Amino acid sequence: MNNVHKLTEGAVLLAVFAVLLLISLYVPILSVVSIFFLALPFIMFAAKNNRMMSVAFLTGGVLLSLIIGSISGIFFALTFGLTGTVIGMFIRENKGRASSFIAGTLVFLAALLLQYAAAVAFFNVNIIKEGIGMMEESIKISQGMLEGFGQNADKAVEQLTAGLKMIETLTPSLFVMTSVISVFVIQLVSFPIAKRFGIKVEGFKPFREMSLPKSILWYYLITIIASFLFNPSEGSYWFMALVNIAFILQILMVIQGLSLIFFFSHLKGWPKAVPVLAAVFTFLIPFLLYIVRILGIIDLGFDLRQRLGKK
Repeated sequence: MNNVHKLTEGAVLLAVFAVLLLISLYVPILSVVSIFFLALPFIMFAAKNNRMMSVAFLTGGVLLSLIIGSISGIFFALTFGLTGTVIGMFIRENKGRASSFIAGTLVFLAALLLQYAAAVAFFNVNIIKEGIGMMEESIKISQGMLEGFGQNADKAVEQLTAGLKMIETLTPSLFVMTSVISVFVIQLVSFPIAKRFGIKVEGFKPFREMSLPKSILWYYLITIIASFLFNPSEGSYWFMALVNIAFILQILMVIQGLSLIFFFSHLKGWPKAVPVLAAVFTFLIPFLLYIVRILGIIDLGFDLRQRLGKK
């Protein structure tokens, strides 16, 4: 009876995954939302069953995706299925929400990188380079149109071209950030539903209590000093490595600064809309981004949060 129940539960969850996959592949507007629910069936099954059963369920999901969506379906099944399975296993073993988040992010990142490498190696398709090429063509067309109207667009074109080069340089960081944000959204939408079906999931700690390890600050300072000392030439391996490391560490400092703002707002009893608006404007106005980053550095270096709490 227990085996029959597990088979029935697995079949139902596979059916749910099939519906979500169909929506993600063939319904353009709804796919933006449904894509983040693809991991939910795998999370729920892996959280209730052992590893062998979870791997069997994942295999079934991959085969089903091959029937429904061919190669694109396998992409979704591997990326979200593997991530959901690992998160579910961590939930079943009571390893904590932070551990499941880190493990899910690493699996999501590995799946992205492997599929990107496979697309380049076997299909000669480089999505990033093709996207940058399309944007360069758009810049040239826009430049031609502006020059036709008698306007000089050289400076604007130089800035846009430099931005595209920076995007290409920051490709590894963009993969990392995509994985972090995707897994965060997956947990955000999946865990409340999993709770309703009796799966015990730890809640997120308030954002205001989030604080990075102090070692992050030292890594940040070492990266800045290395950039000044070595000054690697643009396009070299060391240039790409230092730029990507610095970019990720800067984002972490901004997150630390935003956490400090939420903490200070809670301390003062301000409305919740105040720190939320501060976070939104931080990413809209570059000047505020620098200020928030400095706040994060000060908070990590001088325990500013503890000092404010004591006062």
